Amino acid sequence: MTVLHERIGFEIELLAPDGAGRRTLAERICRERGGRVERFFHTDSEPSLVPGMGHFWHLTPGFAVIDSSGAPVATFVDDVTITADIARDRTRATPDAGGRVADASPASDEHSYRILSDDARLLRLIAGHTPPDTPFPRVLDDVAALFGSRVETIGTVRRLRDRAGASIAMATSLAAGRERPCEIVTPPLSSDHEAALESLLMPARELGFTVPVEAAVHLHFDGAPFRSVAAFSNLVRLFGHWREALRVALGTNPACTRLQALPPSLLELVESESANADASAGSSDAERWSALQSAARSTGLSKYFDVNLTALLTDAPARDTLEVRILPGALRASDIVWRAAFVEALLARCRDPRAFPRPTASDPVVAAAELFALVGFAPVRERATVGDAALA
Repeated sequence: MTVLHERIGFEIELLAPDGAGRRTLAERICRERGGRVERFFHTDSEPSLVPGMGHFWHLTPGFAVIDSSGAPVATFVDDVTITADIARDRTRATPDAGGRVADASPASDEHSYRILSDDARLLRLIAGHTPPDTPFPRVLDDVAALFGSRVETIGTVRRLRDRAGASIAMATSLAAGRERPCEIVTPPLSSDHEAALESLLMPARELGFTVPVEAAVHLHFDGAPFRSVAAFSNLVRLFGHWREALRVALGTNPACTRLQALPPSLLELVESESANADASAGSSDAERWSALQSAARSTGLSKYFDVNLTALLTDAPARDTLEVRILPGALRASDIVWRAAFVEALLARCRDPRAFPRPTASDPVVAAAELFALVGFAPVRERATVGDAALA
């Protein structure tokens, strides 16, 4: 069993089989823990089809499992990037005599809906004033009272506008199959990581959950150790200069979406800061870090890169974590923990004040082997997804 030493939160993307959903897994795990399942609204964003509008924010049903002592076990939420399997399964379904394809997903009920808005602030207001168990025929009514307005029902859509006619939000039924994507989100785990993850994934395997086409696993590490010029710069060097080697070493899923290389301007920034260190010798470490934070915010960073550094760019983040987003999907804890141990070793090297070196090999497979050697990490042949050259 691989042992992890850091405090890490995990996000694992799975897909429920036809006829089941994320609530199915939450209830199964709840029964094993003797706890309870709590419905809540999960916040996410999705691409917008409206010209000139990049995305909408939305609320969808999520389920939290609380154990018998009141401690959180995990949450089970939708992930909008999981689409290919749902579309494929509907295409392969057998039409009935009338040429219609039956939906094999759990029947939509009056609690299976999403709430959309183009303003994240309004969506937070809606979530705060809408009980998660509100049935669809009454959804948005409580918020309408705040605005002195009324909800309009247009077919299967409930729409809320203010008294001036400005759009606030609308609610619609979940699309067919949207109950099936299931992202397991754990609280931060400090010990026995593999056992804790396997207690969530074994029931998923037994229920027939699978790894979807676009799947990834995300790791959240404590951000505090990387709030310095040296550590932050080494993170940028690792995920910038070693990008292809990392993808080979970790077996990154090429179908995974919402991943991209760090902005070249960010790499230039950290190297420039390092080159000009003598010129800023009179500045304190805190002053240098504050200046780097400010400059990095102008490079176009968002959460949707190979590594999410955005929490480090503010002194008061909602969640102070460093998120590594390039692990492939998995259904076994051992596969996840092995890769997490490699990432853990790389991040430990980033905290070393020495500059993280660049690869000497241009071939990503050879560079992956170089990266393993750099941190003294011995990959286990049967678990790694790299080529033999990288394992030699």
